[in-house]
Amino acid sequence: MPSILKSLRLVADPTRIRILSLLGQQDLSVAELQEILAMGQSRISSHLAQLKQTQLIEDRRSGKNVIYNLKTQEDDSLSGILALVESAKKELVEIKEDNAALDLTIRKRKDKARAYFDQLAGKFGRQYVPGRSWKALAETLLKLMPPLVFADLGAGEGTFSQLLAQRAKKVIAIDSSEKMVEFGSRVAKENGFKNLEYRLGDIEKPPIDDASVDIAIFSQSLHHSSKPERALQSAFRILKPGGRVVVLDLLKHQFEDARELYADLWLGFSELELSRFLKRSGFVKIDPAIVDREKNSPHFQTLMVIAEKPGA
Repeated sequence: MPSILKSLRLVADPTRIRILSLLGQQDLSVAELQEILAMGQSRISSHLAQLKQTQLIEDRRSGKNVIYNLKTQEDDSLSGILALVESAKKELVEIKEDNAALDLTIRKRKDKARAYFDQLAGKFGRQYVPGRSWKALAETLLKLMPPLVFADLGAGEGTFSQLLAQRAKKVIAIDSSEKMVEFGSRVAKENGFKNLEYRLGDIEKPPIDDASVDIAIFSQSLHHSSKPERALQSAFRILKPGGRVVVLDLLKHQFEDARELYADLWLGFSELELSRFLKRSGFVKIDPAIVDREKNSPHFQTLMVIAEKPGA
């Protein structure tokens, strides 16, 4: 039996209490704990190693991963320590956010549909089938979409804005580049889109009235923002109650050359990171998913997150 005093000292740490709280609900890998707690691997591994010394947790190998779980306690003294941990959880404000992140992690594991669509995406378009194309599918979905007011935040030359304008009640395209706004405005005029308006502005402070937009879209633009959470807060401001925000961006990666090649300020975002940004901005019903994986190096992945402004 390990020393009770040593066990008490080890668990008298907020991070280790958070880890024990999570493992008490779900067996988790180091990578999952790292993502939930937003901490580095070495730090998480150090805490886990110390907790193993107390015999409060144990591990097992599953493929390439090591899975940790809370050990069933047969010793009354160690059970008492866990009872103290349970009480200590009430003093940590981080526990609520940890539990929300844990729910997301569990949902990701169970998302069998995502695996199905990954396989489908790899096959779609590989063989010629008359009349089948991504453009045809997009046009079909646009025809089914009700006429809404859209904000395309970080629109660039506005390809997406012009696609939306075919059906939308109004599209407001925001970009910080004067040349992009001039080009987009000219193309919109040439194509006769009277419901498409380009405005020069920053996505962190878009020149759009409060509560005037049904759907706000960041399509591969958020990683160019110095303060992405501020941009999401602005999206919350301009949305009507019940309106939705759609974020399409790169999943967090390590391709440092993107900073020079594409002027990226952020190397993508994790699902939890964006979910936390959205939650702190006031959004609810946050639904993240990986919607594309590139085959060629550096194998970028596209993350889509949809969330709702409450109050409908």
